[in-house]
Amino acid sequence: MFSEQNPREIATRVLRQRRPGGDFTENLLETALAAARLSPPDRGLCQEIVYGVVRWQAALDWLIARKTPGREQRPALQILLQTGLYQIFWLDRIPPHAAVHETVELAKRAGFGPQAGFVNAILRGCLRETEPTRRLLADLKVSQPALGYSQPDWLVSRWLQRWDAPCVTQLLEWNNTPPKTYARLNRLKTDATALLERWRAEAVNYDFVPPGPWPENQIFELTGHPSLATLPSFADGWFYVQDPSTLLAVTQLRPQPGDTVLDLCAAPGGKTAYITQLMNNQGRLVAHDIAEDRLALVRDNARRLGLAGVETTLIPPASSGALAFDRILVDAPCSNTGVMRRRVDLRWRIQPAEITRLRATQLELLDRAAPLLKPGGILVYSTCSLEPEENHDVLAQFIARHPHYQCEAEHQLLPFTDGVDGAYVARLTRLR
Repeated sequence: MFSEQNPREIATRVLRQRRPGGDFTENLLETALAAARLSPPDRGLCQEIVYGVVRWQAALDWLIARKTPGREQRPALQILLQTGLYQIFWLDRIPPHAAVHETVELAKRAGFGPQAGFVNAILRGCLRETEPTRRLLADLKVSQPALGYSQPDWLVSRWLQRWDAPCVTQLLEWNNTPPKTYARLNRLKTDATALLERWRAEAVNYDFVPPGPWPENQIFELTGHPSLATLPSFADGWFYVQDPSTLLAVTQLRPQPGDTVLDLCAAPGGKTAYITQLMNNQGRLVAHDIAEDRLALVRDNARRLGLAGVETTLIPPASSGALAFDRILVDAPCSNTGVMRRRVDLRWRIQPAEITRLRATQLELLDRAAPLLKPGGILVYSTCSLEPEENHDVLAQFIARHPHYQCEAEHQLLPFTDGVDGAYVARLTRLR
């Protein structure tokens, strides 16, 4: 049985529930923590272990293989070894001997009593070689960066063909860094002064984010806070959690009060909300997505944030004069390689063929949007991918098929140059 009070046991349970193609680790962890009775520090430790083991899985397995040559472990036992080694070599706040003891006790409680001595021997053997092992791990980042940084070899090879090694190293380090939490002020309900005063009363710590593709005092980094779900300022829709990189597409769309706008891939609704804010709640916005549960997220956010004029639909708008839009946002599904640090499972799920498959979907969405825009209107194509096949190449192929469209601007945000998640944004106008 697993204790509802032990963060390591809960972390181990979540890791054992992971399946190829199954629910995302973030969802599994959220469900487990909702049912647990953990203090905030223990919740943080549980999350750190789960996300850390998933991120560093390849390097952890390499360490285990060095100590168990030719011996494949049962999956549950492998996870126990991973969690122990992660605490020893990646978590400075956990005393190494405590990590070993707790992992051995976990093994016993999880039904691996006969193997508890084996777990103890492996972990203590690594503990005796702490400094040499740390040097090996550091050398691995240079000699085999994909393994050393625990990311897919094929993806790292692609990046090394495009950027120099120091840039790729920065990207790999970024992908292994826990993401920051950013909050966008909802000016439809409040202003910065009132929001910050309320945060101080709610024990929310924050830092200012310098202006970028957004006005000053629009985005804040949350450096410490209670659970967002418990904050009255969140429930009242005074802010929306959103990475700064996601705002570039909306600022390039340049929505104006009174516009008719189509958000073709709208869920969960963050860009929808910012579009409506820039329209000052004046106009019409049609939010389309492919599943009812996804549109439910858009409606929930619209209610909380006080958005007016937002219509949700599962049926893609058809081409007709009555349905012509002033502006269209195509925030297309993509490989998500620009947001790998936020999606811990992604590195182990994505395959090279996915990029080719997604490119076809992206072009199909642009083709569907093309006849819906008024002459002189703006179409923005965006992804959170770093891959040119999904970005500039898609744009070039679209313009070749639709010569009455003209590209006005292209932007590629890169973590190692811009300090935000990766994103691609192209702004096009329809000439006739």
